[in-house]
Amino acid sequence: YSTDAKGEFAEVWRYDLTTGEHSPALKDEWDVSFIYFSKSGRYQVSGVNADASTKVSIIDTTTGKAIAMPSLPAGNLRGVNFSADEKTMAFYLNSDTSPSNLFVWQLGESKAKQLTNTLSDAIDQNDLVESTIVRFKSFDGLEIPGVLYKPKQANSNNKVPALVWVHGGPGGQSRTGYSAMQQHLVNHGYAIFAVNNRGSSGYGKTFFHLDDKKHGTDDLQDIVYGKKHLQSLDWVDADKIGIMGGSYGGFMTAAALAFEPEEFKVGINIFGVTNWVRTLNSIPPWWESFKKALYDEMGDPATDGERHRAISPLFHAKNITKPLMVIQGANDPRVLQVESDELVAAVKANGVPVEYVLFDDEGHGFTKKENRIKASNAYLEFLNTYLDK
Repeated sequence: YSTDAKGEFAEVWRYDLTTGEHSPALKDEWDVSFIYFSKSGRYQVSGVNADASTKVSIIDTTTGKAIAMPSLPAGNLRGVNFSADEKTMAFYLNSDTSPSNLFVWQLGESKAKQLTNTLSDAIDQNDLVESTIVRFKSFDGLEIPGVLYKPKQANSNNKVPALVWVHGGPGGQSRTGYSAMQQHLVNHGYAIFAVNNRGSSGYGKTFFHLDDKKHGTDDLQDIVYGKKHLQSLDWVDADKIGIMGGSYGGFMTAAALAFEPEEFKVGINIFGVTNWVRTLNSIPPWWESFKKALYDEMGDPATDGERHRAISPLFHAKNITKPLMVIQGANDPRVLQVESDELVAAVKANGVPVEYVLFDDEGHGFTKKENRIKASNAYLEFLNTYLDK
């Protein structure tokens, strides 16, 4: 079983059903994401969330030694499985520049065989960008990590516009790996800095809880300081930095425009909460098991309603002066359409440009490829119009 009760990170522990004894099985300097075994138990496969990438280790339990893997492209392994005779291993490999592909490997051979090529024939993989892990100091000196994508054409003589990307959650994590949406924007000349603000998972439980009941304040300042870091890079146009994100990241986008109205030039709110009072008071039945954890982090509306109103961008929309795009699913059970309707109307009343894209056949997130494409093209058109002009 997995627990972080014994330290900062999730560890794997063993429980003996006969003796009732608990003992450590596997730990690392990061969260151990998974552990499992081949059919006979000879091979142990484990994965660690190492600085926003998955590090997989395979051990021969008969010798205790790691299995030497064949030469592979850079990326994150997942879905490792062994054949019944334990002579063949299959796995998926995903990277910044390639969606997941299926490989098979005969143990001991020098090369693995790639069985699929899932990247579109219309895309040259050489045009895609590998990320780098970057850290910066926030307002209080706390070190904040992030995943940075630099367009190939960017340099000190050709500065590019940039976007701070905020992940969902609260408590999510931006990780390395293939993102068609991010690569599309980077390919069109926009740098992306996916900031893992305080409260993000993957960096220990202390870091994870630093934003408890401080949402829209301390974590928002991490995002602002992420923007300041972008401005320090000689290949970024310091006057052309926007913010975007989905779900909780959509909230942070709207919060940035409402509470730090001069920091970002534009914002793209994708399925984002803007009224925490309504959201926390209308939790659907299937969220019931998650409600206590959410209340522990966000606060109980019975006692923290005033703070929820104070951090909700909808109630402070009069402060928004920069162009805004809102993406909404008509069937969203978490962020009701009325919430985005109200935000869009309020910002329009300020005389501020607002683009509103409503998907009649989506909920909280995209399920249809054609809608993802439509949204990605909408992001690009909006940014070309209002950020890189």
